[in-house]
Amino acid sequence: MRTDRPEAVWRRATVADLAPLRDLERAANLVGLAHVFPAEQFPFPDDAVLARWAIVLDDPEVVTEVVDGDHGLLAFAAYDEESLRHLAVHPSAWGTGLATAGVRRSVQHGVVRLWVLAANHRARRLYEHLGWRPTGVEQECPWVPHPTELEYALVGSRA
Repeated sequence: MRTDRPEAVWRRATVADLAPLRDLERAANLVGLAHVFPAEQFPFPDDAVLARWAIVLDDPEVVTEVVDGDHGLLAFAAYDEESLRHLAVHPSAWGTGLATAGVRRSVQHGVVRLWVLAANHRARRLYEHLGWRPTGVEQECPWVPHPTELEYALVGSRA
């Protein structure tokens, strides 16, 4: 089933989703970013990520949407009027269209920029496939070991 079709039900996240948001982020990062944040060297910062999600959910300018699964959240997308701030899909749902759907939902609300880890090749392929391009602007990621993040801007209308 392609979940970018109506079968995927996106709903607004609530404070009850704090721990599930952190858990989904952990699951996606431990698989997709293990080459950047090796767990044996850099344990997942559970408390800091939970605190960040509390701030995000409390921010009236940020929309956070989620898709529920049988065993927790399958996807989330958090964005404001301009930026896609957070996007993740549970590894068990990779390839189902949820990431594309999350990006498209954010674009429908005006998103035209995002930041992605330079070494997050899977995400970069998705964004570039959807018409996003690096702007040439880089910054240091706030999470140890502080890898490079790249700014991307939407330049096409395929997203």
